[in-house]
Amino acid sequence: MSNDNTSIHDFDFNLICEYFSSIDRQGPGSPGVTLKALSFVDHLTDESRIADIGCGTGGQTMVLAQHAPGQITGVDLFPLFIDLFYQNASRLNLQHRVKGLVSSMDKLTFQKEELDLIWSEGAIYNIGFEQGLKEWRKFLKPGGFIAVSEVSWFTDERPAEIDQFWQDAYPQIDTIPHKVAQMQNAGYVPVASFILPETCWLDHFYKPQIAAQEAFLKKHAGNQTAEAFIANQRHEEKLYQKYKAFYGYVFYIGKKL
Repeated sequence: MSNDNTSIHDFDFNLICEYFSSIDRQGPGSPGVTLKALSFVDHLTDESRIADIGCGTGGQTMVLAQHAPGQITGVDLFPLFIDLFYQNASRLNLQHRVKGLVSSMDKLTFQKEELDLIWSEGAIYNIGFEQGLKEWRKFLKPGGFIAVSEVSWFTDERPAEIDQFWQDAYPQIDTIPHKVAQMQNAGYVPVASFILPETCWLDHFYKPQIAAQEAFLKKHAGNQTAEAFIANQRHEEKLYQKYKAFYGYVFYIGKKL
């Protein structure tokens, strides 16, 4: 199995889940970035209902709960992540403010116009940026907000190696103006968009993985699939180091019309 042509989607979900449960963040981001995105959202009260879709183990959910009023539901497909989500909530004494739900993001069970804010950091790609914005809109009250982070191109043209990597991994990757237009076409007023700083990748996402990868390889010694998965993660990091001028994560905040 060549790590150059393999995308994360080719690996066993349980293996991916086990690996990412061992680190605090399941994608690039930081508490500071979560708060910056939150600063563009207004009119939240103690009565507000918030959903964090693709919440992982809830790193950003807990930041939201500490800085925004209302009740927050974290939704993730993996029961292990929701178990850890509850542990994190309990450790921070937030269990009365947040709850976890095991569910697929394309089968959400919220009521029509139930939510004041939909949040999703580095996860909307699972359903697709446009599809997620369109499908989730019905759950938002008029005037409600959506805030999602999404991998995006910074330039109209980029080297073939990185272009090919992302076309394979996520064909819906696009430039920031195109993503903003997609948000508008889905029925939102684009409120803000900003690029996540490199530290969100290097310090908050890749650095913690160094020890996690060693532990994972030790635990799964001789397991070729596990070794290929770690090789894939390392390859992805090398590409980021090499081509970070051309792409990164961008936060998009919109308000439902």
